[in-house]
Amino acid sequence: MDWDKLRIFHAVADAGSLTHAGERLNLSQSAVSRQIRGLEEQLNTNLFHRHARGLILTEQGELLFDATSAMSKRVEAAGARIRDSEEEVFGELRVTTTTGFGTLWLAPRLSKLYEKYPELKVDLMLEERVLDLPMREADVAIRFKEPSQADLVRKRLMTVQMGLYSTPGYLKAAGTPERLEDLSAHRLICQNTNSDQVGAGLNLIQQLMLYDIKSLLTVNNYFGVLQGVLNDLGIGVLPDYLIQDFPDMVRVLPQITSADVPVFLAYPEELRQSQRVAAFKDFVQDEIIAYRKLARDS
Repeated sequence: MDWDKLRIFHAVADAGSLTHAGERLNLSQSAVSRQIRGLEEQLNTNLFHRHARGLILTEQGELLFDATSAMSKRVEAAGARIRDSEEEVFGELRVTTTTGFGTLWLAPRLSKLYEKYPELKVDLMLEERVLDLPMREADVAIRFKEPSQADLVRKRLMTVQMGLYSTPGYLKAAGTPERLEDLSAHRLICQNTNSDQVGAGLNLIQQLMLYDIKSLLTVNNYFGVLQGVLNDLGIGVLPDYLIQDFPDMVRVLPQITSADVPVFLAYPEELRQSQRVAAFKDFVQDEIIAYRKLARDS
């Protein structure tokens, strides 16, 4: 099969039109159209349904697009390995983690990484969905459970627990609960039980809901929960990794905590020699060591 035709097909399928694909490839619309017709003749099938608003892949086109997408990601991975210098760290590094951890713990610490490697370009991809590392949806992941995908290098970073936290201002106004039953007189701020979150956090929230919580604020990530707590709205269910950065926060009912949640750093086996990945891994591990030391000393 003609590699050049496959490259053009992939661009058309991704863009959804001959014109936009031509702009990306610096080719005329007619040239792109000829290549697609040639590929369809070679395969003896139609790859697109053509209509006034653009192009839609046929079933056969979907199969081919899946294959060219996998090829494209593999080529990107090979290019990333080739570009990695043995002595320098530069270029793009795509890092995925949860919205809460990325915004509250990781992003505030990235200045130290940039100070050491000013030519590094970090693309933070913050979402609860687990991206496919072997298919190169991201280069590195920090996940709150051990990755199950094959062909990944895994490193356990630390353990996190969820607990109850509030502000001195809220507790002064509403009082400090001394028993779980006292929570019924307070507003609880937590993640929605239908939102994506670690199982240990969900289990803790479900247990708290058994105590006749009359006032409730739910958010779909820990960043939103934190903002509610900081604005004196109530008592929040939050992970302990962020408390060092908010020293005025008060632990409420300290005996109430979630099960341990392991935190892992993972990346594809094929990036084991990547200098960018190694630099990021070392940076995160150094920050974890500093985090643990501060926790012991406090």
